Amino acid sequence: MIHAIVWIAVGFAALIAGAELLVRGGVALAARLGISPLLIGLTVVALGTSSPELAVGIEAAIQGNGSLAIGNIAGTNTVNILLILGLSAALQPLALQMQTLRLELPAIVIAAAMLLAFAWDGRLSRLEGLLLVAMGAAFTLAVIRLARQESLQVKLEFAREFGPGRLASRQAATEMLLLALGLIIIVVGADWLVDSAVELARIWNVSDAFIGLTIVAIGTSAPELVTTIMSTIRGERDIAIGNLIGSSVYNIFVILGVTCLIPAAGVEVGSHLVRIDIPIMLGVALLCIPVFVSGRQISRIEGGLFVSAYVAYLSYLIVERT
Repeated sequence: MIHAIVWIAVGFAALIAGAELLVRGGVALAARLGISPLLIGLTVVALGTSSPELAVGIEAAIQGNGSLAIGNIAGTNTVNILLILGLSAALQPLALQMQTLRLELPAIVIAAAMLLAFAWDGRLSRLEGLLLVAMGAAFTLAVIRLARQESLQVKLEFAREFGPGRLASRQAATEMLLLALGLIIIVVGADWLVDSAVELARIWNVSDAFIGLTIVAIGTSAPELVTTIMSTIRGERDIAIGNLIGSSVYNIFVILGVTCLIPAAGVEVGSHLVRIDIPIMLGVALLCIPVFVSGRQISRIEGGLFVSAYVAYLSYLIVERT
């Protein structure tokens, strides 16, 4: 068991390091090419911080552990909103931008509802995966359209985080090297993580879905957690929060969609995921509507309630699934 836990930790470390390299290299290269800050924040950064989920999903699908892949997505999105977003708001009330209310909030609700509808028969087919990817492309097009209207404040915040001084010091070749290196590290880390997580599930006599919903989900959310907490401390949270919700949307549309395209027979969905965990993920997305719309902010109390809700859900998983 110690062997599996050590390699899970090593896999997590590789995923975090690889995602950081991928995001930094991608952001710098995109900015050098003159791509919009909002577009970078909601696409390059969001997809970059979701790269651990993609690597884990593909590796799990190849190994026939579909429930681990889907459990990872459902668990990660629940972690993103209840734990990470809630913790950020509990530290400091979180003001929401209009693009979050107009685009990202409807998108996460639609994505969660589509996943529940597709998974209802206990399997996600290649066709359903293709439809999810198509929705991801539509979301990206909407982001591109919105990026043309982004505010000066967002541009200034992006400039502080990825300013011209830092960009000028990096050559395009270096940025491409960071991208490639990050991708390699993520792929290797995902292989270690999935193998060790499955081994641990066998030792503990629990399901792959449970491991995906808990250990793997929390671990692959580490890039989003670090980004959000650090931006909260610095008082620069617009891009980070947009990335957090955007990442949750891409987790379903693109990450899970691509994962479903790998096995010829699609990905099997466990009964607990269909009846409990995916509906909880959808319920969390629906809960965001009144919280986000009322006053266009998340208060400290609401943030604390989000964190408490996640602790309750995690406690349920530990008590009922082990």
